[in-house]
Amino acid sequence: MGIVLLDIGNVIVDVDFHRFCMSVSTDGESGAEKLYRRYCASEEKNLFDRGFTSPREYLSAMASDPEVMNMPAGELRRLWQDIFTLKPGVAEAAARLQQRHTLWIMSDTDPLHFVYLLDNIPVLKLATRFWLSYEHGWLKRESEAFREVLAAEADRPASDFILLDDREDNCRSAESCGIAAHRFTAWPRALDAVREWESSSHLQP
Repeated sequence: MGIVLLDIGNVIVDVDFHRFCMSVSTDGESGAEKLYRRYCASEEKNLFDRGFTSPREYLSAMASDPEVMNMPAGELRRLWQDIFTLKPGVAEAAARLQQRHTLWIMSDTDPLHFVYLLDNIPVLKLATRFWLSYEHGWLKRESEAFREVLAAEADRPASDFILLDDREDNCRSAESCGIAAHRFTAWPRALDAVREWESSSHLQP
């Protein structure tokens, strides 16, 4: 048995930041695009994902933004969290993988999103370990993230791991540490990649 490192966003769930931005924008589509660049795809979001900004600080920054609608803090938090939809076929695919290998979740995420996901996406509970950027401070595009994974299982070679992730830079980072990686596009292809990894690594499912 090996260890399958599963990304969350665009692998287990689809992520719709646009839903959040449109829900809180004071200026419709134009304002939503600005909010997306400011809070969903920015260095500020990277700092939040790495645990350098607290949930309270991040929500406060959004709440004080004049381009964000005035609303109770709890409603802003709910809208920030409610952006995920389970991808088709995930439950069946994850259950098949779990029968043959150990599943770890490895995600670049913030604590508000992860708490929501853990409460609302039952398939995540198939994992035996959660390797989260906001807890250890590294994003997957940084090879240090994968070095820490390998250090946590020092008695296992890198060939015992495979990453399923939708981002090419994350896959390259894993491969630079000797970890097999498959750039996720669909679950049937991902399962084929896992079977190829099993054969090449001589792993017994």
